[in-house]
Amino acid sequence: MTELAARETARVDPAAYERYQAAGEDIPRRTLAWNVYGKDIEGVGRDGRPELVDVPEPRADQLLIRVDAVGLCFSDVKLIRLGGEHPKLYGRDLTKEPTRIGHETSVTVMRVGADLRDRFHPGQRLAIQPDIYVNGRSTAYGYTIPGGLIGYHVIGPEVLAADDGAYVIPVDQRMGYAETALTEPWACVEAAYTQRRRLWPLGGGRAWIIGRPDDRQPYAFGDVLGATARIVLSDAGPGLERAVRDAAPQATVEVASLADAEGPFDDVIALGVRSAATLERAADALAFRGAMVIVGDEPIDGPVEIDVGRIHYHYTAYLGTSGTDVTAAYGEVRNRAEIRRGGVTVVVGAAGPMGQMHVERALRMVDGPRLVVGVDLDGDRLEEARAKLEPIAKELGRELQLQVLGSEPEALSTLVAGVSGGRGADDIIVTAPAAAAVRAASGALAPDGMLVLFAGVPVGTRVALDMTPVFLGAVQYTGTSGSRIADQALVVEKTVAGGLSPGNALGAVGGMEAAQESLRALVEGRFAGKIVIFPHLSDLPLTSLADLGAHEPEIGAALGPGGTWTTDAEAALFAHHLRPMDGP
Repeated sequence: MTELAARETARVDPAAYERYQAAGEDIPRRTLAWNVYGKDIEGVGRDGRPELVDVPEPRADQLLIRVDAVGLCFSDVKLIRLGGEHPKLYGRDLTKEPTRIGHETSVTVMRVGADLRDRFHPGQRLAIQPDIYVNGRSTAYGYTIPGGLIGYHVIGPEVLAADDGAYVIPVDQRMGYAETALTEPWACVEAAYTQRRRLWPLGGGRAWIIGRPDDRQPYAFGDVLGATARIVLSDAGPGLERAVRDAAPQATVEVASLADAEGPFDDVIALGVRSAATLERAADALAFRGAMVIVGDEPIDGPVEIDVGRIHYHYTAYLGTSGTDVTAAYGEVRNRAEIRRGGVTVVVGAAGPMGQMHVERALRMVDGPRLVVGVDLDGDRLEEARAKLEPIAKELGRELQLQVLGSEPEALSTLVAGVSGGRGADDIIVTAPAAAAVRAASGALAPDGMLVLFAGVPVGTRVALDMTPVFLGAVQYTGTSGSRIADQALVVEKTVAGGLSPGNALGAVGGMEAAQESLRALVEGRFAGKIVIFPHLSDLPLTSLADLGAHEPEIGAALGPGGTWTTDAEAALFAHHLRPMDGP
């Protein structure tokens, strides 16, 4: 018998959800919170428990918000594993200044400070966009700013008056709390198919142009160097230095050997370079958001070791073209970010919650790929994903294949060759944070395919990639981290319009006390779906949707096709598990 089945569930209040939505309840003086005081899961909370903290009154420039649902993410695990060493915590001593995870949140405004009453009102529902910047510096909610794993807390200028204004999105009242929280990971999925790379040389930047001493090709730069401030030129063939100076008369140009050129460089342009070792050194010299252009007509002499973690986290770009027109390598026409319509799309790690989202997005694309293939190493989890994804494919008349992937290195290439007639995949999305998965995916691409590094492997993770197709075939290596307000607003819009169901990704739920156990479950991969914590359902243990439906028939009857989450199921959950808060 599960813990849920052993609990008393006879006290059912059908009106609980409606009253909760009205947000008219008394606000307690104290609330439960899971603060982070150190590394690892044991550093979350006090002695394995949440703690009672005071509910503050909002200042004039603050809102008091009630946190209604929090999605847990593997990024939360990264934070608690690193503690104060996490890049977004900037060396913070968590024993003295704790933070709080929970960046996937649905919240309700409870009290409004005097200065904000023309913009917000009590009862208003919001989703928080956590990727917040202040003066260009990341101050993300759930990282630098303590996040949503708490019953009530205040937000002020750090969220409402940052670089892009208020990092909140108003939410339609028809949306459920769980699906609202899950708009954030869905926004990350949407962001994966937007241009986050820089596709033109940086104005006022520093460039490194590498030639080949015996190369006599007349390279044309057009106006791509017209705004570059400083240029370092190495291994220039006859005429290249003059061509560079003519194309960038405003720039300071210096000549240096390959060994003496010191990065970082905003832009690297490699002309006719065939040496993998040279290109590897050039790639390592790229600055944050740096762009490397490879121009050539002959293959490189071997794979190039690239820091693939930087593609995901630093948005380093690798562009290319054949011929001698350098300008042809740049721009969005040459460098796509969206899935190819009519192509073959492969999602690696399709059984995980994020993998399922990528599969669903591809299926729902208007004029999308002709075939969507989801692969995973875990057959049991893939079967759970199948129950959710196949009804979507059937409803939309799309072709979907879900296959267990063998563990041998060539397994992905063999599988992709079979479904693509030997051409390779037009798009491969890697949602597993493993260098081996990236390496396998790069070898299964079509000549003009796109590899999306969605799961972030650590910066410093090196993978030998074939860079020749970048300039001879327009292969794309892309990656994104996080999302923007516009991405999340688009997800909310699609959800309200019925074009998206964020709740489909939900695999398990729990109340406030279940948060620490939920983090362990996340690490162990117990569920083929997202875990959502409802902070105000205090007696709800961590429970899969399958077990929830089996032991509470009213909830089971309200689940959607394949046992997917619905707002009706959420209402039934609140009817069973919302209890009055016993505030001291």
